[in-house]
Amino acid sequence: MAGGSGTRMKAGIPKQFIELDGKTILQRTIENFIDAIPEINVITVLPKDHIETWKEICAKSDFLHPQRLVEGGITRFHSVRNALEHVPDGAIVAIQDGVRPLGSRKLIKSLFSEAEHCDALIPVTPTIDTLKAVMAETGADGKKHLVAVGGPDPDRSQIWGAQTPQMFRSEKIKAAYSQPYETDFTDDASVAARFGIDVSYTEGERFNIKITTPEDLEIAKFLLSSKR
Repeated sequence: MAGGSGTRMKAGIPKQFIELDGKTILQRTIENFIDAIPEINVITVLPKDHIETWKEICAKSDFLHPQRLVEGGITRFHSVRNALEHVPDGAIVAIQDGVRPLGSRKLIKSLFSEAEHCDALIPVTPTIDTLKAVMAETGADGKKHLVAVGGPDPDRSQIWGAQTPQMFRSEKIKAAYSQPYETDFTDDASVAARFGIDVSYTEGERFNIKITTPEDLEIAKFLLSSKR
């Protein structure tokens, strides 16, 4: 999934095309899957205006692994649905953020193996920080202020962060994406759960971060240099 514009990155180009140690973030993400599962079929979802951009990047970098390129939709939900139109029944589908390039080959292999035994499998990581329930409100001065919403603090032992790839049996997730779009569909697991699919969870990786902001990019650079 690389159909976003990446406005929070403020880089002038979609964040998936930003270089990370000599390769675009998107190329690094896809290569992780190819290295882990060499026979994998790759479907890359891109903004309509940047499909040719990606073709040029692949040609320039000799990144020639076969891909089916699909035009993204108005939301992530619609982009995933566009991609699933090209997925056959009887397959295991890994839906991955195009800007999550640091998940290990070990994690990917493990998820594909575990996904053979369930309808949906989501990697999650435990929350480290103490949690506070607050909301942003605009004050009389026109500025945003954070205020408590009341009630006890959330129990962090029960709050885990969802990652990708999120794994599904193809016929199940395609059926789930036949539902009408809802604004609270924040990831593929939420779409599956709303449709009544039993969602299983497994522990992900702390460094399997999604690169969304300039600060995330700096962290990713540091993690790559540490691996070397």
